[in-house]
Amino acid sequence: MGIISNLSWTVILNMLFILKIIGSLMIVISCSFFGFYLGSRYSKRLNNLIFLQNCIQLLESEVIYSATPLPEALDNVYRKGNKKVSFIFKEIKDHLKSNKVYDIYDSFVYIKDILKNNLHLIDEDIEIILSLGRVLGSSNRDDQQKHFKLVLKQIQTQQKEAEEKKKKNEKLYKNLGVLTGLAIVIILL
Repeated sequence: MGIISNLSWTVILNMLFILKIIGSLMIVISCSFFGFYLGSRYSKRLNNLIFLQNCIQLLESEVIYSATPLPEALDNVYRKGNKKVSFIFKEIKDHLKSNKVYDIYDSFVYIKDILKNNLHLIDEDIEIILSLGRVLGSSNRDDQQKHFKLVLKQIQTQQKEAEEKKKKNEKLYKNLGVLTGLAIVIILL
């Protein structure tokens, strides 16, 4: 009876040790995933700004050089641009048509939350896009062309800032996630 009792205690202790290891791994992995998620937001913002710049250049050629009507130009940008970003131009077009909005700025404001939540853009980025919506279709071709150039230049500046933040923070958050997980495990042990 004593041998069986010692054997069962050994099994129980081994099971507890295995559970402790599995729990520790789960903590480290979940903290690491969270750190990688936070770090990836910086990469996503930079990539989305690049895609957005391409879409705005497409919109510029549609509006300024081809003189395409705005709803059709927005649809063309959606079809030709990178779908990770160009879908917002379809959202603007759909909002413009379905709500019979005459001021395109209202349709740009409509996508503000999408820009922030889905594309990981910050308030300064969003304000640049909204400024495009304020003048799009409301002035002559020369003024719009000047504004397109200004918006594209501002987006390039935001891209440089986003790249600096990415270099600085992406690796930091990834490492911080792993180290936080390890710290929690050490504290719990």
